[in-house]
Amino acid sequence: MRALLARVDAVLVQAVIAAALSFAHLHDIALAAGQDGWKAWAYPVSVDLLLVAAWRQLRTGDAKASGWCWFVIALTASLGANVATAGLLDLDDVPAWLRILVAGWPAVAFLGGTLLAHSVPKAAEDVDSAAEDADQVDDTEFAPEPPALPAADPAPVQTAASAPPAVSVPAALVEHARKVAAEHHTRTGAAIDTPTLRARLGVPAPMAEAISAQI
Repeated sequence: MRALLARVDAVLVQAVIAAALSFAHLHDIALAAGQDGWKAWAYPVSVDLLLVAAWRQLRTGDAKASGWCWFVIALTASLGANVATAGLLDLDDVPAWLRILVAGWPAVAFLGGTLLAHSVPKAAEDVDSAAEDADQVDDTEFAPEPPALPAADPAPVQTAASAPPAVSVPAALVEHARKVAAEHHTRTGAAIDTPTLRARLGVPAPMAEAISAQI
């Protein structure tokens, strides 16, 4: 446990040192580009916050491409400041293009932070709930199918005409009806009848009869 704590402490110390150095370099670049006072300190804060938000999106979010895009942008800004302050840039004579980049950075950071903070995760679909499937049943979807009538024999035509039309019943609705019937039997001690089943499910009479025949 002590070895683990020592290792964690070393990592935290290293992270604090690296963050402080990067923070100071970004502050120096902003100050040299004409952003004095509190604005020079706000620039490194915006870069670090965008970097953390992009990393969090990569770890927990769904929009991986967006997370990588803003992570690279923030990392480029941080590394660019570190390299520029290592003697490669004359801070007393900052070029115009760098002043333009520093002046435009707040808009870029605001756009990236807003997109990362307000990304909507995918909603999980509940496909295993039979009761929810039963609530979404539309009576218009269950129109009776015309019976198949033989062309040569008129007698079967009369039999088919007198028989109730076939009704297609979804498997989820049948499973829900079985649960309703089991609950009714447990509560009353008697099997559920077709009118009661129809009232509980809220379906047309032909469908209630078809469901009752399957349970």
